[in-house]
Amino acid sequence: MARFYLSPDSWNEEAWLAGDEAKHLSQVLRIRAGDTVTVFDGRGRRAEAVVREVARDRVGLALGETRTLPRMQPAMVLAIAIPKGKTMDLVVQKAVELGVAAIQPLVTRRTIVQPGDGKADKWRRVALEACKQCGTDFLPEVAEPLDFMKWLAAPPEGLRLIASLAPGAREMRHVVRGAGEVPVVTTLVGPEGDFTPEETAAALGVDFKPVTLGPTVLRTETAALFALSALRYEFA
Repeated sequence: MARFYLSPDSWNEEAWLAGDEAKHLSQVLRIRAGDTVTVFDGRGRRAEAVVREVARDRVGLALGETRTLPRMQPAMVLAIAIPKGKTMDLVVQKAVELGVAAIQPLVTRRTIVQPGDGKADKWRRVALEACKQCGTDFLPEVAEPLDFMKWLAAPPEGLRLIASLAPGAREMRHVVRGAGEVPVVTTLVGPEGDFTPEETAAALGVDFKPVTLGPTVLRTETAALFALSALRYEFA
């Protein structure tokens, strides 16, 4: 059954889809009045809905019984140096499938790509499409890109991990299991060429725990998805 995003503030017994979601329903899928679709609000709520009315730029829905699912705990946050090309699109898509709660794109000293205006909006659209395709009812927050050092000035709560090749980095599972119950796990992944020594020192200075993802050097996108998969396995 086709899935559509219905924003929380539009969640009424007689609701309206608007914008791109309405156009996709009416012009691409050509769904008609009387058909049934699934809607979700990005916060864990979903319902089946009967299409009441179809217009060019909006679609009326009659919502059925609502079901609300709890979010996976702890919340997984991915803080990642923006990779070059379209790789960030892939990271966002797969991170959504793995259950990430939030994604923070970062600009580091060795980041090659300097994101322009609208990049975050593009990644948010990728995240929404991934939600619709994979069946999750939670739409992760995709934040605006930030300078790495500025982001570290207000470090995240919960358990903080940094993927590291440095001597002394511990196996990820041991660090996670030793942390006990935490509300949030933030995983920090560096760019091609890794963080500079100064950036690594700054992260360690605000209690990021260095963890190894194995003996081989992983690409940024591989490291990010490896870490999220390991966390999903540990907490699923």
